[in-house]
Amino acid sequence: MANSAININIDSTLKKEATDVLNNLGLNMTTAITMFLTQVVKTDSIPFAIKNHKPNKRLRKAIKEADKIASGKIKAKGYRNVEEMFNDILNED
Repeated sequence: MANSAININIDSTLKKEATDVLNNLGLNMTTAITMFLTQVVKTDSIPFAIKNHKPNKRLRKAIKEADKIASGKIKAKGYRNVEEMFNDILNED
């Protein structure tokens, strides 16, 4: 099988950190990229889950509000159970 070169531009810090990790695993960048591309072909997909670990704006706002409620800065009504909550919601005018 003939080899083919790939030339990519990547953040230098990311490259160094990835190289260090790969070296600790006994791999070099070429082998790691070859492993990745082999899995792409075998699975016909990206071979790992891609997740956004940062909460979106709406969630960040909700977290701030929850923190204020928990610290007592905002007064919030509480319920002992779901039935009590639904009864309150359905009986609002």
